[in-house]
Amino acid sequence: MLYIMSSKKESDTRSNILQASWRLMEQYPGRNISMGDIAKAVGISRQAVYLHFASRTELLIATTHYVDDIKGLNQQLETLQTAKNSIELLEMCITIWGKHIPEIYGVAKSLMMTKATDEAAQAAWDDSMGCLREVCENIIHSLAQEKYLAPEWKQKEAVEFLWTMISIDTWEQLTQECHWSSNQFIKKISYVLKSTLLRK
Repeated sequence: MLYIMSSKKESDTRSNILQASWRLMEQYPGRNISMGDIAKAVGISRQAVYLHFASRTELLIATTHYVDDIKGLNQQLETLQTAKNSIELLEMCITIWGKHIPEIYGVAKSLMMTKATDEAAQAAWDDSMGCLREVCENIIHSLAQEKYLAPEWKQKEAVEFLWTMISIDTWEQLTQECHWSSNQFIKKISYVLKSTLLRK
């Protein structure tokens, strides 16, 4: 019983650290949030934070995963398995990701603003975007396998194009600067990608 209580306390502390990291990143975009800042927000010592996360890089990566989990991204991605073919897979991915970006934009913006000068932020950004690229690779591979990919495209180039078109940078430009709605983004990006990538 004591072991169970101790494990629950450690789990609660870890969650509190991740929640504080998330909150501070959204609250202070452009600021390099320190382990000390997070410790103060949680009400624990800096050393206690390091008991749960060996480095700031590990904490920032864990924070992005935590936010994705809380916002239900993994459950949404599991629905991709129900796609009838690779074209539907492409459409579903664009919709899921297009709806998810607004949910994570606060944390993403914080990383985008600091990654050029902050190695930990760069590592967290690379980890998240690397996962997105893997999804894009799977989609393009499926399109090619099912003979839907237009012959003008090499698979690597198609992956890069898809990855760029659904990137947070593209979403930010169109929704924040051009004032598109998320639904507009999903609809228009889907149209462009299908028109460009698919065999006529």
